Amino acid sequence: MQLPEKKVSDEMTYLILEDNVDNDPCKFALMNRETSERFILQSANPEIQQAWVLDISQVLDTQRDFLNGLGLMSEILLFLEIISLWMSSENCESGDITLKICNVMPQDSGIYTCVATNELGTASTSATIKVQDSAADGATITWKENFDFAYTELNEIGRGRFAVVKKCIHKATRKDVAVKFVNKKMKKKEQAAHEAAMLQHLQHPQYITIHDTYESPSSYILVLELMDDGRLLDYLMNHDELMEEKIAFYIRDTMEALQYLHNCRVAHLDIKPENLLIDLRIPVPRVKLIDLEDAVQITGHYHVHHLLGNPEFAAPEVLQGAPVSLGTDIWSLGVLTYVMLSGVSPFLDESREETCINVCRVDFSFPHEYFCDVSHAAKDFIHVILQEDFRRRPTAATCLQHPWLQFHNGSYSKIPLDTSRLATFIERRKHQFDVRPVPNVKSFIMSRMNPGT
Repeated sequence: MQLPEKKVSDEMTYLILEDNVDNDPCKFALMNRETSERFILQSANPEIQQAWVLDISQVLDTQRDFLNGLGLMSEILLFLEIISLWMSSENCESGDITLKICNVMPQDSGIYTCVATNELGTASTSATIKVQDSAADGATITWKENFDFAYTELNEIGRGRFAVVKKCIHKATRKDVAVKFVNKKMKKKEQAAHEAAMLQHLQHPQYITIHDTYESPSSYILVLELMDDGRLLDYLMNHDELMEEKIAFYIRDTMEALQYLHNCRVAHLDIKPENLLIDLRIPVPRVKLIDLEDAVQITGHYHVHHLLGNPEFAAPEVLQGAPVSLGTDIWSLGVLTYVMLSGVSPFLDESREETCINVCRVDFSFPHEYFCDVSHAAKDFIHVILQEDFRRRPTAATCLQHPWLQFHNGSYSKIPLDTSRLATFIERRKHQFDVRPVPNVKSFIMSRMNPGT
């Protein structure tokens, strides 16, 4: 198989076997644990599928050490070697084999050649694949009419800068959904379509599913998967004792969601507590990232993100009117980590303007009264992330290799955290609406940081 030239990662990645995909006994998948990309195969019958699963399990068990230092492209090559083994098996007498590569990006375009070999000889076929950049293109969104004929509104569950989210029920199926009503006076149609297209493009369990789109005289309407288990911080506050290890677990979980997004070259640009929900419908609760209305595809073009509302979680480049990057999200998650561990905001001051100055100067510390029960590894993690220059911030993949985010590393503090300050922080945020822009923030920062000019 000939592939476009790729850079090979120095970090360990490996494949995980998933059985009975979509509850189909003939279908299974291999997933890249680091990127969540999946390779799906479907056999002719369950007996062949079982034989394949057994073979591939043995191959994976013996090849894990070999995968150390290899990137995704090497894994694809290994995967095709496995396919070759299967095709030579007596269990595979007939039937087609399909290799499906999910979540591809424009840079994956190129000529792909697949070679099959058995005792009778070799056969190959090639195809030129052009991957279109459709993540930010809302032109494919179809806006239906007559939302009220299909759904009944129940109650409001959230309110943002430009939209209201309500719990609704689908009349035909009686299924509960979350519906986002985007105010037409506040947002253009292409902006609402951009968010809808982004949700359609992202196929990952840590991002909500979009079911449908409608348009009314006053709103653009996005019908979404309902998440009614609440926000992550509220969930953590319900624990009798909140331990540092629990916070590290959910920071890692959030970082994995960001890693998937960043692998798609998409920056979220609005990482804050209100946009982290908890999914309790699964055995191990998981974070879901919501609200992609500010998300952008990071390409060769510069994108300047305009700050609206409170600057607590905004990176310096946002406040200074400089181009954003994937590292802009990493900064925000660093601030969130500080808040979750201490219950206080690292840069918050008496006014928004002073908060902005603190952010741009990276003026923060670890007061003993707030961090006396927090490990050195946790403080190091925050310090590594909160870098003024986005180019010095680690990527999501690098963050996931930090010792503090490694399971059962033994460095976590064993003393329960004081959650009284976190409760106060949550209550303050409930009465705060990020709808008012900070006026002339760029000129104010420049005048304060360069008083002689």
